[in-house]
Amino acid sequence: MVILYPAIDIRGRHSVRLLRGEYEHETVYDAEPLDAARRWQEQGARFLHVVDLDGARSGHPENLDHVERIATGVDLPIQLGGGLRDAEAVRAALAVGADRVVLGTAAIAEPELVAALVAEHGERIAVGVDARSGRVAIAGWKRRTAASPADVVAELAGRGVATFVYTSVEVDGTLEGPDLEGLQAVAATAGDVGGRLLYSGGIGSLDDLRKVAALPTNSVAGVIVGRALYEARFTVAEGQAALSG
Repeated sequence: MVILYPAIDIRGRHSVRLLRGEYEHETVYDAEPLDAARRWQEQGARFLHVVDLDGARSGHPENLDHVERIATGVDLPIQLGGGLRDAEAVRAALAVGADRVVLGTAAIAEPELVAALVAEHGERIAVGVDARSGRVAIAGWKRRTAASPADVVAELAGRGVATFVYTSVEVDGTLEGPDLEGLQAVAATAGDVGGRLLYSGGIGSLDDLRKVAALPTNSVAGVIVGRALYEARFTVAEGQAALSG
């Protein structure tokens, strides 16, 4: 089963979407992030993907109060990323109601920290692999590393990580379709190491979801969708039906 994850990106206290990861190209969709969460629940969401964009840029969580409001305001599990770069931040995120946390910069810079967090929290720890031009981008997508997404997945799977979130930053927020080539390469590696992969970037139609679900791999476990839902290209229920075949 491939699950649709509605995205709630929080910046400046609002629910927003960025174009290709650029903070200068932001669209505000909900003044109150909880309103988005309630809407996605009403449409049949099974899991929420929440990102603290302020935290991703500053390096520490800045919107945990909103995460707590979402966790208590809807009856859905929450996956949270953004600014979670040490054990204290991870514990704080889990304490306010996140069911799973997504490490980004910390996973690349300190893989030994990831192993320690997996030992402490198990499958509640996931790793975000954000790519620009075939290389992993960190620090709020602003710094490009020399590492390939597949190499990062292979290394961190060896340290106990079971779930990865792969984002193709170059198509993120464009509605122009997923990066199927990049996704297939990372999904193949995830499959080889027994990992689960969630994909994000470029989804603009139900056909885009069907293309992802049709990939010849059993490692893709979820698709994160943002702008297409906010702009009513389809509902959560319609998107989930497309992924379910």
